[in-house]
Amino acid sequence: MNFKGSIIIALLALAVGCDKAQETEPKTYALLETPEGFPDMEFPEDNEYTEARWNLGKKLFFDPLMSSDYSVSCASCHDPKLAFSDDVAFSSGAENAPGTRNSPSLANVGYHPYFTREGGVPTLEMQILVPIQEHNEFNTNILTIADRLNEDDEYVQMSLNAYDRVPNPYVITRAIATFERTLVSGNSSYDQNLRGESSLSASALRGLALFFSDKTNCSTCHAGFNFTNYTFENNGLYEEYEDVGRFRLTRDSADLSVFKVPSLRNVELTGPYMHDGSKPDLSSVIAHYNSGGYDHVNKNKLIKPLNLSEKEQDDLVAFLKSLTDKTFIKDEKFQEY
Repeated sequence: MNFKGSIIIALLALAVGCDKAQETEPKTYALLETPEGFPDMEFPEDNEYTEARWNLGKKLFFDPLMSSDYSVSCASCHDPKLAFSDDVAFSSGAENAPGTRNSPSLANVGYHPYFTREGGVPTLEMQILVPIQEHNEFNTNILTIADRLNEDDEYVQMSLNAYDRVPNPYVITRAIATFERTLVSGNSSYDQNLRGESSLSASALRGLALFFSDKTNCSTCHAGFNFTNYTFENNGLYEEYEDVGRFRLTRDSADLSVFKVPSLRNVELTGPYMHDGSKPDLSSVIAHYNSGGYDHVNKNKLIKPLNLSEKEQDDLVAFLKSLTDKTFIKDEKFQEY
């Protein structure tokens, strides 16, 4: 099913005679229209959008019962106020286990062709399983989560409403994926400028020109409506990496310490930056690219010293900040109940 204009209109009011559990269903919403310049969002045939599925997925997203010790939820590492990212280098998991990679934003995650920084997970439904089983994230298993949900009358009723079955792995993965596919962000100052609704600052406009120029080549990798081409690259962050990147999946030396190119939408809110959170702010990120980075056998050949002035670097930062979508991060329907 596609987003066509309005994604879904709120369901009809509950009929007279529904039981008490149904009468107390979460608040319903009309979802955002597909932003101008964005493709329609695709939902899988076995997981088409319904509001009941969305409500269940949202409740699960914010519920710490997903973790072994009931201490962290999906939202613990993907905060709506931070465009569904985190503000630390590594997010802690269950039992305060230290993380190993920086938490990416989930804004527009439904458009991604594959998932994780290695790109080894083909669907959003399958991606849900990764944090569940990782020892430094939820450190549990999906059968345990299903058992917990089946002890909760509200979850059982919501699951029956959504998928006509009691909570199980099928329900859990698909409900959360349904919620995550609606995290569409496309109303930044940059977008409003494109639509002729407002103007960017002079500095941001200069930064925009630099970003899309042959001088910087930024838009080669950070391309398209989502500011990523989803390829796997090494950007010369180090000469030697502790994290082997995509090599972990493929065991191909050409993939050593290469990572999926992230989207730059809402990048102002998603620091610290890089796969390991080693760059604290956007100025340090721009400074890295301006330097050309360190030599690495797999470094993208387009990454070389840019010789940008301080003013030009500031202009690039101003442009990147124009990609912040304030309506998205303040949207009531994406906040915890």
